[in-house]
Amino acid sequence: MSKVVIVGGGAAGMFASIAAAECGHQVVVYEKNEKLGKKLYITGKGRCNITNACDMEGLFEAVRTNAKFLYSSFYGYTNQQVIDFFERINVPVKIERGNRVFPVSDRSSDVIRGLEREMDRLGVEVHLRTAVKKIVEKDGHFEKVILGDQTQVCADACIVATGGLSYQSTGSTGDGFRFAESLGHTVTECMPALVPMECKEDWVPELQGLSLRNVNVTICDGKKKLYDDFGEMLFTHYGVSGPLILSASSYVGKKLKAKELTLKIDLKPALSEEQLDHRVLREFEENQNRQFKNAVHKLFPSKLIPVMIELSGIDPEKKVNVITKEERLGFVRLIKNLECTLTGLRDYNEAIITKGGIKIKEVDPGTMESRLVKGLHFAGEVLDLDAVTGGFNLQIAWSTAYAAGTGIESADE
Repeated sequence: MSKVVIVGGGAAGMFASIAAAECGHQVVVYEKNEKLGKKLYITGKGRCNITNACDMEGLFEAVRTNAKFLYSSFYGYTNQQVIDFFERINVPVKIERGNRVFPVSDRSSDVIRGLEREMDRLGVEVHLRTAVKKIVEKDGHFEKVILGDQTQVCADACIVATGGLSYQSTGSTGDGFRFAESLGHTVTECMPALVPMECKEDWVPELQGLSLRNVNVTICDGKKKLYDDFGEMLFTHYGVSGPLILSASSYVGKKLKAKELTLKIDLKPALSEEQLDHRVLREFEENQNRQFKNAVHKLFPSKLIPVMIELSGIDPEKKVNVITKEERLGFVRLIKNLECTLTGLRDYNEAIITKGGIKIKEVDPGTMESRLVKGLHFAGEVLDLDAVTGGFNLQIAWSTAYAAGTGIESADE
């Protein structure tokens, strides 16, 4: 049995401690916050989207960065095993739209409690409000950690599970990147991911709070299409958010840092332009003696009506029966192609995850052990791995944590 130090008590740190303790190791967790699982508490709007119940192919497709690296860890600890684990520790789960897996109670606190109970059962020692200042290696082997009060803790192995840079209020302040670099590792360029985006147009803040379901969103760089998907989005006081936009940020974020991009929203993707024209024509015929501004209430949510009228360029006071065919077709095109300019990403405080991290070429994919420092392992968001929304990023945390926890050699090996 080895003594294992785990730096960070979030999803990956807690899970790695359970995996290592199950292998018979003596495990100590150091967490600088006053409680474990602080970021886990706010994931999935406080409901905690534990994983995604799709098939293995779907898991790999959802990973945006370095999916191949996850081959052995995803197969080593699958999404089905995650589901079985939580059921076994009395956190029953349910599957919702898009194969998203949540606790039946809809409470992330139940997920954290379940993990804590299991850690307790396995004898994991937890030190809260205890920051690790430095990780020390000797002759290419991990030797010890130095705590904030200068206490030195020697151990046989160390797992760094400190998260990335997103939601810094939960303690994700890039400590793991600093440790890794001090030990000779490369940290790739980091940026916020799964993050809302800012828009230029004045009419966008007028729609603050409006959620659009079943729309199609396309993001373009000139004529080049960078992202295209169907789902749900939300307008905010600064721009756009919601599941579609958050996922899109992982595809277009790098490009958006360099230049403005165009967001196109198809408000009626189920209808072709021709079908939509028939629909608009029907509305116009039913309201032919009314003013344009009073004739489109069935087409949009009420908050969107004044914006669509203004953008159409049609005089709002104009009677519907004198609107020209050109004006009507222009209005149809607007509904199928509502455009605004994306100017940038919001910051880490609004980002669900961090894109970038410890370079995976320097890490063994089977055990998450550093290729540079023996006995040093990494797990979770500190690695250069990220996926779209839907429980996939937590699956990365569980799978890499399991690989790290079970990949530690016994002291006598």
